[in-house]
Amino acid sequence: MTFEIHQGYLPTAIGRVAELHARHYSALVGFGLPFEAKVARELAEFCERYDEARDGLWLLLQDGRVEGSIAIDGARAAAQGAHLRWFITSDLVRGTGAGTAMLSAAMAFCQSRHHQNVYLWTFEGLHAARHLYEKFGFTLAHQQLGTQWGRQVNEQRFERQSDSPA
Repeated sequence: MTFEIHQGYLPTAIGRVAELHARHYSALVGFGLPFEAKVARELAEFCERYDEARDGLWLLLQDGRVEGSIAIDGARAAAQGAHLRWFITSDLVRGTGAGTAMLSAAMAFCQSRHHQNVYLWTFEGLHAARHLYEKFGFTLAHQQLGTQWGRQVNEQRFERQSDSPA
């Protein structure tokens, strides 16, 4: 299977990324409207303020259709770390190495922009994703029960600290 990783926004990306998240997490854990709305709203806001000097967005394309995404939100990188967000692949490309390729692109970007610390929020039970994060040097830094995605889950914050100088 061949895929292309496109850097930057493309028309329909916001809706498609929100759809990928909504479909996957609705089936997996029952997330509904609050989650889909949060993904769409926050991704749209990110795209509107996107600054390529600090932010990155990668879309995984299969035959021109968005089948995955990952973003680095660097707006608060100096104070809080760069925020890895909207990392997802569709069922069509899951297990093909596409996630590894996207995460590699995002981490290379962080290094090129001197984002020393990178963090992400996820939740307990996503074993394949956790394995991938740990493969890239992320460690579990904090967990708590929370409802930021519209339903109570054990939220987890993973962090990665770079050894390279700023």
